[in-house]
Amino acid sequence: MLRVEKLNQHYGESHTLWDVDLTVPQGRCTCLMGRNGVGKTTLLNCIMGLLPTSSGRILLSGRDITRTAADRRARMGVGYVPQGRQIFPLLTVEENLNIGLCTGREKLKKIPDLVFDLFPVLGDMRGRPGGDLSGGQQQQLAIGRALVLQPNLLILDEPTEGIQPNIVQEIGAIIRRLCTEMGITVLLVEQKLHFTRAVADGFTILDRGRVVAGEEITRLDERMIRQYLTV
Repeated sequence: MLRVEKLNQHYGESHTLWDVDLTVPQGRCTCLMGRNGVGKTTLLNCIMGLLPTSSGRILLSGRDITRTAADRRARMGVGYVPQGRQIFPLLTVEENLNIGLCTGREKLKKIPDLVFDLFPVLGDMRGRPGGDLSGGQQQQLAIGRALVLQPNLLILDEPTEGIQPNIVQEIGAIIRRLCTEMGITVLLVEQKLHFTRAVADGFTILDRGRVVAGEEITRLDERMIRQYLTV
């Protein structure tokens, strides 16, 4: 589904990503891991088209999208939930969701039933301002808004950050459903090891902008955790 080949990225004179290779198989969840500041969000922003790349390629279903604009990537089926959610607090839940209607692969006339099936609370609160929702509910809204695009690839940047444990479990179960029942491919950045092990099929570890490991999630061992993940 998604393949990143020898990707390099610079911020001015700073070389932030070094020859990054990443493969995210169709219908599976891959977790991008690493300590703070190693380039995880930068890589996601490059994949989404929000940051330029210096060299290398980004392939979506075999198609080179390295120079494709971000809005076009969304229309090609890439959904992105950034760190911090970035919902519109003064718009209602329904208005936040409606934003995705004109952006997705198909010009839908209404919010897909799937969104309210996965997140019933959004249906119950559809008339309330997004800013009135709890942190966990706002995260569900952000994921729901991305799903309105009907994505083939869903990118999630730390979806459990600052969220109560019961909603963390709900989000984990929904990610598994998206992959196993609907065939959606998920690329996830996550710091919580227990959550990663519960939802991911594979992992890739970044360290100082370089890929240092990539395996099935069952191969994530204590040596890797100590060397690349613990603070």
